[in-house]
Amino acid sequence: MKTIERYIIRRTVYAFTLTIAAMTGVVWATQALRQLDLVTSKGQTIVQFIGITMLALPFLIVIVAPFALMIALILVLNSLSGDSELIVIDASGGSRFLVLKPVMLFSLVVMLLTASMSLYVAPAGLAQLRTEITRVRADLVANIVKPGRFITVEDGLTFHIRNRSGKGTLDGLLMHDTRDPETAFTYQADTGQIVEAADRTLLVMQNGTIQRRPKQQGDISIVRFQSYAFDLSNLIPEAGEPVYKASERSTLNLMSPGRHDEYALKNPDKLVQELHERFSQPLYCLAFGLIVFAFLGKARTTRQGRGFAVLGAICSCVLLRTTGFGVTAISGTSTVLLSLLYVVPITGAVLALISIFREQGGSQPRWLTDLQHSVQDRLDALSDCLHGRKPGGVA
Repeated sequence: MKTIERYIIRRTVYAFTLTIAAMTGVVWATQALRQLDLVTSKGQTIVQFIGITMLALPFLIVIVAPFALMIALILVLNSLSGDSELIVIDASGGSRFLVLKPVMLFSLVVMLLTASMSLYVAPAGLAQLRTEITRVRADLVANIVKPGRFITVEDGLTFHIRNRSGKGTLDGLLMHDTRDPETAFTYQADTGQIVEAADRTLLVMQNGTIQRRPKQQGDISIVRFQSYAFDLSNLIPEAGEPVYKASERSTLNLMSPGRHDEYALKNPDKLVQELHERFSQPLYCLAFGLIVFAFLGKARTTRQGRGFAVLGAICSCVLLRTTGFGVTAISGTSTVLLSLLYVVPITGAVLALISIFREQGGSQPRWLTDLQHSVQDRLDALSDCLHGRKPGGVA
């Protein structure tokens, strides 16, 4: 690999790493906040919360990777043009393919990374996330016992807690149990803790009292205790086997679901669509790389309007991906529409290649040059107006 190729790849890797980290972080934060109450209500630490929500990170990377690649290539190629490095390469007799080669190599690497995420890592992460969420939703303390509220768990059993600490300790615990036909029990404790022991779920209360009151007649008896365990096992709903959606299933499962898989039998179209989408998504990385190079890979002077080229690259990539999302939304089980999942990115890549080879063979079309000059003139006029300058003169 030549020095200039290593130089371009090194700069692209740096820009891509920063861009995908920033974009993925923003998207992850918005998704993590949706699960904040559900996960933290179980008393888990912030480390556990981050660990659970980061299971969706590979799926988010699949979505943002093509756009991160687009931004990185725009930054690098525009910088090379602004620093006249592309002009120097062109003036020294170097071909555009000298710059295209590292761009394509890096785009292929990102495409392979995205493919591995799309086909294996992302589904595994989403499946594990579904398992964790199902487990949390089956937990009594996470969903029924809320601080400051009287919650009826079942007929005759009411909970109330003043507060819940970060370690899962229940402060100011009050529990009223009238399920016994003859006696009503009221439990009060300074603190309580949920403990799993011997396949049982116990509420261990510390420093409290038990009031026993006959429902018919008789005196109230009060028993003070330092530690008392209340069995919650019969109140905990069974965490059934989670139902995995199409995006949460392995690629092998999408190809060959079980014969008695109820979800697969009811939604065969979703499984087929998800399978084709996983194989087609990585193609956008290659298409975006070619499109950006088609707009910015040629040496340009300031007069030729690099801003117009940047805008054209961004709009083309966004339009291509939006078309892909639209095809996904309407494809269903139609074989023709499913084939469009591949046709859209491949068409974008082919059109970009045609543009690259045409410009390599000669100058760009006159109409495109005139359009660039016209847009640049309007941008210059707008800039002069904003800065209070007169065209052709000094304010």
